[in-house]
Amino acid sequence: MLASLRCGAKTRRGGACRAPAVHGKTRCRMHGGAPGSGAPRANQNARKHGSFTRDAIAERRQIQVLLGEARRLLEGMK
Repeated sequence: MLASLRCGAKTRRGGACRAPAVHGKTRCRMHGGAPGSGAPRANQNARKHGSFTRDAIAERRQIQVLLGEARRLLEGMK
């Protein structure tokens, strides 16, 4: 077990996965070495939606600024 190759995947913290790789592969059973692992072809859950693009984030921030100004204007009218 100690002499076996290690998985080549990176963890969320940036370090290497320390699990042993599946025989004949470079990944462990949790990172894609197991047969049938991974998303199915044409996976609709993996489609990109663009909600976190730089432009979309900037647009949401601008909307928040405009809403804040409108709230302050309404408060001043009371």
